[in-house]
Amino acid sequence: MPRPTGRVLTLLELLQSGGTRTVAELADRLGVDGRTVRRYVDQLVDLDVPVESVRGRYGGYRLAPGYRLPPLMLGDDEALAVLLGLIAGRRSGLTTAERTAGETASAKIRRVLPRQVARRLDTLLEALDFTDRPGDIDAPDSELLLTLSDAVRHRRPVSIRYTDRDGRRSDRTFHPYGIVAHAKRWYVTGRDADIGEDRTFRLDRIADARTQPGSFEAPAGLDAGQRVLAAFAAAEYRYEVSLRIHGTIEQIRAHLPAAVANLEEGPHEAREEPATESWVRAELRVERLDWLPGVLAALDRPFVIERPEELRDLVKALADRLADHARRA
Repeated sequence: MPRPTGRVLTLLELLQSGGTRTVAELADRLGVDGRTVRRYVDQLVDLDVPVESVRGRYGGYRLAPGYRLPPLMLGDDEALAVLLGLIAGRRSGLTTAERTAGETASAKIRRVLPRQVARRLDTLLEALDFTDRPGDIDAPDSELLLTLSDAVRHRRPVSIRYTDRDGRRSDRTFHPYGIVAHAKRWYVTGRDADIGEDRTFRLDRIADARTQPGSFEAPAGLDAGQRVLAAFAAAEYRYEVSLRIHGTIEQIRAHLPAAVANLEEGPHEAREEPATESWVRAELRVERLDWLPGVLAALDRPFVIERPEELRDLVKALADRLADHARRA
């Protein structure tokens, strides 16, 4: 059964819909008696909501003409949660038309938010990019996310305190180019001003971010999502794998996406038609090799293993097992 506070809010919603509502009608909608309706009206009046009493045969209650509720009162965290939820719904395919209810709801929320909060959220949406459907993404600290997105928009350096995967902590001056949600995590990509190199950092490993004086220039034609994928493909891992695969880029990418491998066609083998098969070099950096033989088998394309030797042994072992299973079938 709804709590009294919930019924009072329901009463306010009924009165907001316009016109005069009789006591009997309101009592029926709220599931209470007439005396309780009058008590709920008194509570609204105590909250400075101008409810008018209308006498006569068709009397009842109504809101004073021209009354509007104050602007939607959402804090930064609440507004951020609502807008990101609407975006995630659109990204995950929960839409029925090109212009969805989620888009109009986002616009309405931004219109009634205080200007300062609305500007910060619009800045976040401009800086945000997705490489895939958000799904169950680790939620970043909202103040950190808003600070970084503001720095992205205005090209301002930030000082960050970062902990790497080995637990080492460091203070850095960073030039953020964009914020990306990928594979259930959030990342910021940009340039580490202290070492003069491009870097990508996980937001959950950043303990603090503060905007610094000055500005920086971002590369032309920047694609933050592609930069994060390229950073994953080029990250340092235990094994460096080099393959040559005969097929189209589309065939190879179906099994070795951009987050896993860098692909490069030889200059004498490249074709103007992207669907034309050619020898393509695939470069990977991985911690384990045991999953690669199955991927290469699923490719069903001719391939050459340039390195490492351990991968050749694993592929041969898989081929022997498959041949043995086929003989027993």
